[in-house]
Amino acid sequence: MPDPDRAGDLAEFIGLLGELRAWAGMPSYRALAKRAGPFMRPARVVSPFTVVDAFKTERRRLDLDLVVAIVQALGVDNTGTARWRDACVKAHGLAKQGGPVGVFGQLPADLATFTGRADELAWLIEAATRRGESGGTNTAVISAIEGMGGVGKTQLAIHAAHRLVRDGHFTDTQLYVNLRGFDPDLPPADPSAVLEAFLRQLGVAAQQIPAGRDERAAMYRDRLRERSALVLLDNAADEEQVRDLIPPGPSCMVLITSRRSLAGLDGVTPHLLGTFTDAESLDLLARITGRDRVAAEPEAASRIVQSCGRLPLALALAAARLRSRPSWTLTELANRLEAGRLDGIRAGGRSLRPVLELSYRALPVPAQQMFRLLGLHPGPDFTAAAAAALTGVAAHEASGTLEMLQDEHLLQQHRSGRYELHDLLRAYALELTDRNDADARQAALVRITSWYAHSAYSAETSLGNSTVAPTAPCEPDPAQFDTRDAAFAWLDAEESNLEHVMRAAADAGLHHTAWQTGLYLDDHFYESGRMRACIRVNQSGAESARKAGDRTAEGRILCNLGWCHIELSDLNTAESCMRKALALCHEAGDQNGTANALNGLGKVLGDQNKHGDALDSYRAALTIYQQQGKHRNAGSAHSNIGTIHFQMNHYDLALASYLHALEILDSPDTDSYALVLVLGNIAEVHLLSGSYEEASTYESRRLALARQYGHTQQEAQSLLATGDIHAALGHTEDAHTAWAQSATLYEQLGDPAVTEARQRLSQEVHAEPTRA
Repeated sequence: MPDPDRAGDLAEFIGLLGELRAWAGMPSYRALAKRAGPFMRPARVVSPFTVVDAFKTERRRLDLDLVVAIVQALGVDNTGTARWRDACVKAHGLAKQGGPVGVFGQLPADLATFTGRADELAWLIEAATRRGESGGTNTAVISAIEGMGGVGKTQLAIHAAHRLVRDGHFTDTQLYVNLRGFDPDLPPADPSAVLEAFLRQLGVAAQQIPAGRDERAAMYRDRLRERSALVLLDNAADEEQVRDLIPPGPSCMVLITSRRSLAGLDGVTPHLLGTFTDAESLDLLARITGRDRVAAEPEAASRIVQSCGRLPLALALAAARLRSRPSWTLTELANRLEAGRLDGIRAGGRSLRPVLELSYRALPVPAQQMFRLLGLHPGPDFTAAAAAALTGVAAHEASGTLEMLQDEHLLQQHRSGRYELHDLLRAYALELTDRNDADARQAALVRITSWYAHSAYSAETSLGNSTVAPTAPCEPDPAQFDTRDAAFAWLDAEESNLEHVMRAAADAGLHHTAWQTGLYLDDHFYESGRMRACIRVNQSGAESARKAGDRTAEGRILCNLGWCHIELSDLNTAESCMRKALALCHEAGDQNGTANALNGLGKVLGDQNKHGDALDSYRAALTIYQQQGKHRNAGSAHSNIGTIHFQMNHYDLALASYLHALEILDSPDTDSYALVLVLGNIAEVHLLSGSYEEASTYESRRLALARQYGHTQQEAQSLLATGDIHAALGHTEDAHTAWAQSATLYEQLGDPAVTEARQRLSQEVHAEPTRA
C-alpha cells in the first residue's frame, strides 16, 4: 500500500490516492462511488463524476470526507485511514489545529437521493426572496437549520442553496465551509482561519490578508458588501464561531446548520428540523433500495421506518445496508432492526451510534447524567417535575438541565412543559445507563414510579375519591392540586405515563407500586366511561397484587374488574370476577372488600333477573357497611336495593329506597359518582310513574353533577334520559338535541349504548314520542 506521508503537496497526495486505487485492484469509478457512499457522513449516494474529480491532480482542494470515504472503500483499515486523513489535511497546507478543510467557492454537490422537506424548503426560499424588505443596510438574511444529529440539516441546506442558485438568486458568490462543530477527530474550525480561506476564495492575495481576526472580518464584510452572496456555514459549534462570518447587506443570505440552538445570534431565524414523515421515510427507503423492493414488502418497509424512528440518517444507513445485500428481504432487515435497533443501523464502516455520541460528549457531566437517566422514564413524555424525581435533583436544577438538553436538540417539546426523547436517542440513553449507571438504575426506577403513584393518589384524593394510599416512600414530594380541574388535567395528561409506570414497576419487581397505580387509573378511567382501559389496568393490577402476595388487594381489584364487565354487559365474566373477589376478601378477613364484592355480585344477579338472590347479596353488603360505619357505602347499597325493587316493578318500594339513599349521599363529602347514580334512579321512577316535572328536576341535577365531576358515561346516560323526559313532555326539538348529544358522547367512549341513542333519534324523526 502506498505511504500517504510521502505527499509533499496536494498534487502528490492525489497521485498517491491514484496509486492506492491501483493497489486495491483498480475498481471502476462507478463501483468506487457505490462503495464510498455508505462511508460518507452522513451516508449518501456519491456520483461517479464526483469520484473522478477527486483523482484529478490539478485540483486545488479536496473534500476531506470524500477522501476518507474513498480510502475506506478501497479497503484501508481504521488506522490506515487516519493516516490518509492527516496526510490530506497536511497536503492542503492547513495545520490540524488551524483553519478548516473544505472551504469552497462553490457549493458541494446536491444529493441524488434528497427527498421530502417541502415545507422546510418553502420557508428557506421564502426567507431568501424576502431579503432586503426591511430596508436596512446590514440586514443579511440569516437562517439557522437546527436539530438533532442525523436529522438531515446539511442535506437540506445544500439542497436549498442549489435551488436558490438555480432560481437566479445569489449568483455572484457562493461560499461553503464545514465548521466541524461536532467533528470526532478535529477541533471546531477557527473563525480567523475560515475568514482567511474565504478571503482567498474571494480573490484576495495571501500577502494582502491581515493577521488579526477583526481586520480579516472587516475585509471580508467589505468584499461582500455589494455582492449577492450565499454563505453556507455547516455544522456550527455555537454563535461565537459564526458571528464574524456573517456578511453585511440585504443582498446576502447565510444558511447555518447546527445541533445547538443559535438563539443568541442577532437577526437569526431558526428552523427546527424534525424527523421525516412516514411518506418521506418510505420514499427515501425506496430511492436507495429500489421501489420494487419496497412495493413488494410494504409492511416490512413500515417496520423499518418505525425502527429507524423516521430519522433520515438512520434510514439512509439501513437502506444502504439493504442495497448492499440483494439477497436480503426487507422483512429480514426489519427483524434485525427490531432485535437490536442501534446495532442494526449501519452500513459499511458507518453507524448511527457515533453520530449520537458526538452530541452526548459535548454535554457537561450533570447534563450527561440526566440524559442517561431520562432513557429510563417509563412513558412517552415527561415534565420537569418528573425528571427531577427520576434523577434525584432539585426541580429548578432539573428544569435548567432540560432546557440545556433541548438547546442541544437532544430533547423535543411538542407541548409546552412536556419533553420527549426521540426513540433512537432513548435507546442510546439506555445503552449509556447500562454502561455507566448500573447501580443507580433501580434507585431511579423506584423514585420515578413512586413519584407517579403518589401524584396520582394526590389527584384522586383531590377529586374526593377514597382509595388506598401508596406504600412506597416518595422523594421528592409528589404533585399537589389546589382545584379539581387541576387534578383532572394532570390525570388526563399523565394517563399514558401512568400505564407505562405500572408496567415498569411490575418489570422491576415493584408490585405494590404497580397495583396501587392501577387502582388510581381505574378510578380515572371508570368515571370517564372508558371500560376497555379499565379492564386493561385492572387485569395488570390483579397480576401484580398476586405476585406481591396481597390477597386483599387482588380481591378488591377483581371486584373493580367485575364492575367493568357489568358496564359492558358481559355478565358471565362479571359474575366470575365478583365471586373470585368475594372468596379472596373473605379468606383475607377483609370485611370492606367482602361487602364491596357482595354489592357487585348483587348488581350482576339483578341484571340476570335473579332478583331474590340479588336482594340477599345487597342486604348482606348493607349489614357489613352499617357495622363498619361506612355511611356512603350504605347509601349506595340502599340505592342498589331500590334498583331491584324497580326491576320487579315495585316502584313505591324502589322510590323509598332511592330517597333513603339520597338522604345519606347528599352531603358535601359524598361519593359524587354514587350521588349521580341515585339521582338518575329517582328521575327514572318519576318518568315511568308519569311525574315528568319531578323527573326533569332530578335529571337536571344529575346532568349538572356528572358534568361538574367529569363522569362522562353518566353524562351520556343522563342526556339520553333527558331526551326521554322532553319527549314525554312533547318537547320534540329538545329531545332530539339531548339524544344527539348523548349519541356523540357514547360514540367517543366506544360504548355500545350509542345504538340505543341513535334508535331514539330515529324514533323522534319518524314518529311521535310515546308517553311511558
